[in-house]
Amino acid sequence: MPRFHRFAVALALSTSLVAAGPALAKSKAAAPAPIADLVKAVDIPYQSFTLDNGLRVIVHEDRKAPVVAVSVWYRVGSKHEPKGKTGFAHLFEHLMFNGSENSPGDFFEPLQQVGATDSNGTTSVDRTNYFETVPTGALDRALFLESDRMGHLLGAVTQEKLDNQRGVVQNEKRQGDNNPYGLLRYEIFENLFPSGHPYHHSTIGSMGDLDAASLADVKKWFTDNYGPNNAVLVLAGDVDIATAKAKVQQWFGDIPRGPAVQAPKVSLPTLPAPLAKEVKDLIPTTRIYRMWAIPGLNDAEAVPLQMAMGVLGGLSSSRLDNALVRKDPVAVSVSAFAQSFEDAGILLVQADVKDGVDPAHVAKRLDEEIAAYLASGPTADELQRTAASYLGGTIAGLEAVGGFGGKAVTLAEGALYSNDPAYYKVELDRMAKATPEQVKAVANKWLSRPAFSLTYTPGERTEGGESRGGAVTADKAAPDKEIGAVAPDRYWNAALGDVGPDTGFGEAMSIADRSQLPAVADLKALDFPAIERTKLKNGIEVVFARRSTVPTVNVAVSFDAGYAADPHSALGTQSLMLSLMDEGTTSLTSIAFAEAKERLGAQIDGSASADETVFSLFALKPNLGASLGLLADYIRNPAFDAKELERVRAQQLNRLKAEMNNPNAIASRVLMPVLYGADHPYGIPPSGLGDAKSVAATTRDQLAAFHATWIRPDTARIFVVGDTTLAEVKKQLDASFGAWKPPATAKPVKHFDIAIPAPKPRILLFDRPKSPQSVILAGKVLDAKGGDKLEVLQSANDIFGGNFLSRFNTNLRETKGWSYGVRSRVSGEQDRVNWVAAAPVQADRTGDSIRELQSDLKSFLGDKGVTKEELERTINGSVRELPGSFETSGDVLGGLRMIVKYGRPDDYYETLPATYEAMTAVEIDAAARKALSTDDLVYVIVGDAAVVKPQLDGLGLPVETVPPAN
Repeated sequence: MPRFHRFAVALALSTSLVAAGPALAKSKAAAPAPIADLVKAVDIPYQSFTLDNGLRVIVHEDRKAPVVAVSVWYRVGSKHEPKGKTGFAHLFEHLMFNGSENSPGDFFEPLQQVGATDSNGTTSVDRTNYFETVPTGALDRALFLESDRMGHLLGAVTQEKLDNQRGVVQNEKRQGDNNPYGLLRYEIFENLFPSGHPYHHSTIGSMGDLDAASLADVKKWFTDNYGPNNAVLVLAGDVDIATAKAKVQQWFGDIPRGPAVQAPKVSLPTLPAPLAKEVKDLIPTTRIYRMWAIPGLNDAEAVPLQMAMGVLGGLSSSRLDNALVRKDPVAVSVSAFAQSFEDAGILLVQADVKDGVDPAHVAKRLDEEIAAYLASGPTADELQRTAASYLGGTIAGLEAVGGFGGKAVTLAEGALYSNDPAYYKVELDRMAKATPEQVKAVANKWLSRPAFSLTYTPGERTEGGESRGGAVTADKAAPDKEIGAVAPDRYWNAALGDVGPDTGFGEAMSIADRSQLPAVADLKALDFPAIERTKLKNGIEVVFARRSTVPTVNVAVSFDAGYAADPHSALGTQSLMLSLMDEGTTSLTSIAFAEAKERLGAQIDGSASADETVFSLFALKPNLGASLGLLADYIRNPAFDAKELERVRAQQLNRLKAEMNNPNAIASRVLMPVLYGADHPYGIPPSGLGDAKSVAATTRDQLAAFHATWIRPDTARIFVVGDTTLAEVKKQLDASFGAWKPPATAKPVKHFDIAIPAPKPRILLFDRPKSPQSVILAGKVLDAKGGDKLEVLQSANDIFGGNFLSRFNTNLRETKGWSYGVRSRVSGEQDRVNWVAAAPVQADRTGDSIRELQSDLKSFLGDKGVTKEELERTINGSVRELPGSFETSGDVLGGLRMIVKYGRPDDYYETLPATYEAMTAVEIDAAARKALSTDDLVYVIVGDAAVVKPQLDGLGLPVETVPPAN
C-alpha cells in the first residue's frame, strides 16, 4: 500500500502513464462513496514485539494465500554517508546479496529454490531494505537467510566480491546516467540542498568515492549500521504472532546489539535567492522546472502540501493541465508533485514545451498559473477528487502483503520513520480533514520562497555523470580548491552528526543451527480461483473470477486488434486513437471526463500490445456501477474532437522524439523490423508510437474509421476479477454494453501469412555519441507461436538468460562486473514469437560482451547443457512460486487473459506443476538446441560509435551503420 508521500509521485505521473481516462455515464450515476467511508476501509491490523537485542518485529496476519512477506528495514541510507564515502549504503546493499558465512552462495539461489517472489533490496536517502515473499513452508529458510546476513556476514565479504559489486554499481550508475534526464537526480539534490547537507549527494554516489571504497571501509559500514537494534522486521501474510515470536527468536535472538546509530542532523534549507540553471541533454523538447525543498513526512504540513500539488499538477484535471495543455496548449505535458523523505523533501513543478512555442513564454505562463493558484487556492471539489484518486490506489494496495509496496512496506515505513506502524492512519486523517483554506495557506507558505529554476534544453550534454553524485562539490568561488581526503579508519564525519564506531560490537555467537539451510515444510499447491463464464445480451463473452480480499473490482475489455492492426502506411494510428479517446466522449468534454474518474476513485486506461487492445478499469466496489458506465461510454462513444486531436498529436510526436533519444527504445525500433520484415504485422517499432510522418498526417476521420473497424462487440471479451458476483456484474455489464450492436461489415483480419525473411547475421550500429554504456540486442524469430507448448523452451531460456541466476547474467554482472544486469527472453505474441538477449554494458566492453554472449550460448547449446543443479532450481522455483504469483486480483486477471488468449484449459495453472516436474535436462537441452543458435542472430548496438566500432573487429560479422531515421 503506498503511503501518501510516495503516492504523490504516482499521482503526478498518472497523466503520462494512463493512456485513456473515464467518461461520465449519460444517466445520472450514484453519488461516489464518501471519503470518510473510504478512509475507514484502510486498515492493517498488526501486533508487535521487540527482542532483547533491540530488533523490532511487526506481524500482520493475512490468510488469503499461503505466502508470507518478509521485509527487513535498516535505518541507514545515503544521508548517513560522510564526505568521501558517497554510494556506500547502496554498494553495501549489493554486497548483502553475495552470501553470508553460513550460506556462502548467491542469496537468490536458496530463495529461487523455494519459489520466492518479489525478492530484492533498495536503498534510499533514509534507509536500506531487503524483502522477499515466500511460501509459508519456507518461512524458516527466509528468516535463516535474513538473520545470517544480519549477524554472520563479515566472514563472507571478500575483496573479490567488493571489486565485482563495485563494477556492477558503477554500471548501474552509467545505465541511469545514460538515459535522457539521467543527470537530473544530481541537479535536484545538489542545488536544493547545500554542500555538506546529508541530502546533497545522490544515493548512487560518485565514481571516485566508489573506486576508493576499501574492504575495511565496507566491513566497518556493516558493524556500524547493521545491528538488530537499528532494524525493523515485518512479517505479513500467512503467519500469526505466536509463530512469529518463536521463529524470530530462534533465528535472530542470538545476534548481539550493534552500536547506537545516531541520525545526522538535517536542516530544511531555503535558497537565499532565486537560482536558475540551464543544461542540455538528448531530449525531445525543452523542459522547465520550478523546485523547492519542503518539510519531511512527519511534518503536519506534508500531507496538505501534497494535496495542494495534486490539484496543481497531479490530477488529470489539474490546474496546470487545464490551463497549459488543454485550454491554451503551450505545453505537451505538465506535472507537480511533492515527495517527502524522513527529514525533508522536494517539490517539483514542470512543463514540457510544445514544439514551436517559445520556452520563455511557457516559463512565464507556468509562473503565472502557479501564482494564480496560490492566490485562489483549491476548491473543495478538487480536494475531494485528489483524495478519492489517492484512496483508490491505497485500497488496491491493501491486497499485496509485500514486495516494493504492499502492507509490509506501509507498516515498516511507519515504524522506522514515525515510530508508529499505523502512521498511514495519521496521514489519511490529515488528508480527509484538509480544507481549501488550510491547503491554500500551506501552499503559499512553501511556494512563496525562492525557487530553483532548471531548464533542460535539447542538445548534446556538456558533462557526464562520472564526477556527479558526491557529497561535496568544489567551492564555486574557488573551483581549484582541493577537497581533502578522509582517512579510511575515521571516515565518519562528526560535522554531519555521524558517530564513530563502537569497538565493543562483537560478532554473533550462533545458538540456532546454521550448519545447513532449514528444510522446507509442506508447501501448499496453487488454488487458482474458479473461472466462471457467461455472455451478455449481445453475445460478448464474460470471463469471471471472484476475489473478495479488498472491496475493489478489476475489469479488462479486450479486443482482437493490437499494434499489429496498425496500417503499415500509417503506423502509430492506434496509439493516437487511444490518446484521443482520453479527451472526451460525445457527451463529455475532456475536463469533465477526467473529473468523473477522479470523483469515483476509478482508474480507466486504454493500452495495446502486439495482439490486443485492452481497456481496463479499476473500481472501488461501492462505485462499480457508475465506473462501468464511464468505461462503456469511453469505449463506445469517443468524441474524436478535431481540436483535441492537434493537442494529442503534438504529445505523440513529442513521445516519438523522446523514444529516438532512449537507447533501449532505439535498439528495439531497429531490431524488430529487421527480424520480421517491414511488411509483417510484427515488423514495426514495438512501442506502437509509429513514425513522425504518419502521425503528423493522420486525420480525425482515419481514427474514427480505425475505431469502427477494430473496436466492436463481436471481437471483444470482458474479464472481471474482484469483490462481486458473476450474476451481479452481468446485470451491470448488460446495462452498459448489452445493447452494443456489431456493424454489418465482416470482422477485420491481420495478415500473419506474410513471409518472414531468412536471418542475415550482422551487427547494426546506431551512433549515440558520449554514451557511457552501450545497449546490445541480439535476436531471431523462432519457429513457434505463443499458444504452443513452450514451457520447456521457457525453462531453457530461464537457465541461460531469463533470470538473475542465469548463466548470461552471472557471467556479465556477477563475474565480470560489466553490466548492471543482462537478460534473454522468449516473447509472447500470439503468432510467431522471437528470442532476444539484451545487454546494457559499459562502453569499453561492448565487443567483449558480444564475445561472451556467443561463448555462453555456444557452450550452453554444446557440451555444457543443463546441469543437475540448474534443473532442480528451475523446476523447484517454477512450481513453488505459483501461489505467490497469483496473490492479487490483478495477477488473477492477467492469468485469465493468458488462458483465453492462448486457448488453454481453465486448470492450466493448477496443472503446471506436473508439467515442470516431468521435465528432464535432456528435454530442455533438446528444446534449446532446436530453437537457438549462435550463427543466425542479428545484433543491434546503440552506443558511441567512436568507442564501439574498433571493438567489433574480429567478431566475424559485417557491421552496418544505422542512420538516425525515424
